Amino acid sequence: MNSETLTPAAEAIAPRALYIEVADRLRRLIQSHAMAPGEWIDEQALATQYGISRTPLREALKVLATEGMVVLKPRRGCYVAQISGGDLEEIYPIMALLEGECAASAARRASDADLAELGGLHQALEHSAAARDIDRFFDANQRFHLLIHHIAGNRRMAQMIDDLRAVLKLQRHDSLYLEGRLVASLEEHRVLMAALQARDAEAARRAMQEHIESSRKALSS
Repeated sequence: MNSETLTPAAEAIAPRALYIEVADRLRRLIQSHAMAPGEWIDEQALATQYGISRTPLREALKVLATEGMVVLKPRRGCYVAQISGGDLEEIYPIMALLEGECAASAARRASDADLAELGGLHQALEHSAAARDIDRFFDANQRFHLLIHHIAGNRRMAQMIDDLRAVLKLQRHDSLYLEGRLVASLEEHRVLMAALQARDAEAARRAMQEHIESSRKALSS
């Protein structure tokens, strides 16, 4: 064996830390609203339920606190975070800028195969809207946006968008459930899809930003 293959600094990779697994589980509960916004988190009950000590649980809560998913209050404990109208006003403009840049980059970079895949997801949106199946529309919409992020090829930007969307999931209601929003969202996607197919970066940026802004207005109306 070549003596340079291994060095004294080489170490075995540790298994995934328990607190990360706990954070993942709690994150899913919060995003599904199984743990409601504003709800007090009973650390002792959770530790007992998961069969763990309070130490990894508290480390997990610290992770979620940095993500804005929970709020740690001195002498009062930990609570699921609540998103306010002010939070929406701060988050949506940032989302519009980031998502708009991703759409512009995707329009410039998309291959024929990429556009075909986006077209398939857009058809899923069309069919779901025709059936008024909001859950299927939401799923196709998520996949459509994720594919745009992938085509854009900027992992850091995609991660920032993902972090912001995680906070937005603290909302009790999605804008798609509001009267007229499903039809409006579909029309916005048609405009965006046309810009992407034309490989018009600025039109794609504008369409995406208007799409995000429309979601914000629907929630604040």
